[in-house]
Amino acid sequence: MVMDQEGIKKIIPHRDPMLLVDSVEEMELGKSIVTKFHIREDWNLFKGHFPGAPVLPGVYTVECMAQASDILLLSYDRYAGTTPFFIGINNVRFISKIEPGDTIEIHSAISAERIEKGIVTCSAEVFNQNGVKCCTGDVTLAMR
Repeated sequence: MVMDQEGIKKIIPHRDPMLLVDSVEEMELGKSIVTKFHIREDWNLFKGHFPGAPVLPGVYTVECMAQASDILLLSYDRYAGTTPFFIGINNVRFISKIEPGDTIEIHSAISAERIEKGIVTCSAEVFNQNGVKCCTGDVTLAMR
């Protein structure tokens, strides 16, 4: 399943400036997803993080992982129509920096699910356009 940003907006509640997914490149419903997001060079946050050597803040990278996971879960009949609440992050490792102009690819897969509580953990990895792994971690979402 391939999707552009307009299709993504039909699934998740996020909007600009907090919509951090441009496209869905692949998705296996109920299992895994691959998304992309272009890091705009003119993004205001780079004025302060860091002047002269801008880098995407880690919290934005983690949010990209969460939003990719949101799309995966909300596309699944079990969670369609719910709101994803970000309730935990674990085992996050920042391996390589993400810079303005980079296009990142986010891979996320369901790794644990408590169906009776509507809580799902997804394991995610983020790569830059050269295939260099930039970040790994687990995001936990409560589907309400």
